Amino acid sequence: MNNSINYNWYPGHMTKARRMMEENVKLVDLVIEIVDARCIQSSENPDIDKLAKNKARLLLLNKADLADPNKTNAWVAEFKKRGIEAIPLTAKNKVKKKDIDAAVECACAEIIARNKARGISGKKIRAMIAGIPNVGKSTFINSYVRRTATKTGNKPGVTKGKQWITFGDKIELLDTPGILWPRFDNQITGQHLAFIGSMNDQVINIEELAFDLIGFLMKFYPGTFEKRYEVKESYTEEELTDDYGQEIKPALAVMQAIAKKRGCMRRGGDYDYDKVSKLILEDFRSGRLGRISLEIPKAAIDRFEIEEK
Repeated sequence: MNNSINYNWYPGHMTKARRMMEENVKLVDLVIEIVDARCIQSSENPDIDKLAKNKARLLLLNKADLADPNKTNAWVAEFKKRGIEAIPLTAKNKVKKKDIDAAVECACAEIIARNKARGISGKKIRAMIAGIPNVGKSTFINSYVRRTATKTGNKPGVTKGKQWITFGDKIELLDTPGILWPRFDNQITGQHLAFIGSMNDQVINIEELAFDLIGFLMKFYPGTFEKRYEVKESYTEEELTDDYGQEIKPALAVMQAIAKKRGCMRRGGDYDYDKVSKLILEDFRSGRLGRISLEIPKAAIDRFEIEEK
C-alpha cells in the first residue's frame, strides 16, 4: 500500500461554523476547549487560540479512559508549566461537576474579582464549549448538567448550530458546532485526527488509514495485535513475500493475518481489506486495542524513550 492520503478536509459548513463562533465569542467570559486525550496536540484547534484571544481558558482532555494514562499525566504537567488548567475526564461517564465548577472559577478568578470590585455579585459566568468534531462536546455538556441538553453522536457534525444551556446559578454554557481549520501544518496532524474519527471516513481511504495505524502501533505499542487478535507481528523474509515474489510490508502482513483470523475474506480467498480496515479502526477508536496515545509533549520524549517523529 502507498501512503498517499491527503488529510486536509474542510467542508463548507465549517466556514459558517467558524464565523458563528467568531461572532459569539464576544458574548462569553470563558472558552472551554475540549480535546481528545489520545492526540491532544493534533486535536487542539489553532483557530480557537486566535478566536479566544484575551478570554479566560480551560482545557478538558476528554476520552481519557481510552488514552495512555502516563502520557496523559505528562500532558497535564506540560500545560501546568504553560499556566493552563487541563483536566482529564471521560464525558460519557458522570462528570465530577464540582471539579469542573472549581476549575471554571479558577480560570475566571480575575473576572469574578473584577465583578466583585464593581459591586456585582451573583452574575453567571458565560462559557463557550469549543473543539473539533467528535471530541465529545455535547456528551460532556449532557453529563455535566445531568440531563440530555444537546444532541450527541459518534460522528462529526452532530451539533449544527449554537445552543445556550442554562442551569444552576453560576454558569451558562454555549455549545457550538465542531470546527477544523482550513489546512494542517503537517500530514501527521491530519492522520491522527483521521485515526480517532474526527474526519468523515467516507472522504478518506480507510485501507491506507488502517495500514498506517497498524504501522504506528507495531512501533510504539508492540504486542497490541498479538493480544487482541492472536496474530504474530514478526515475520521472516520468506513470509513477507507474496505469491508473485513481491515484498510486502510487515503492517500489510499483520492486516492480512487479522483478515484471516476474523473472517474478513472474499469469495475466492481474496482479502476483504475494506472490512478488516473498518474492524481495526473501530477496535482502536472504541479502546478494544487498549489505552493508546498518539502523541506526547516534546519535553517528555526522552522519558518515554521514543524518538520524535
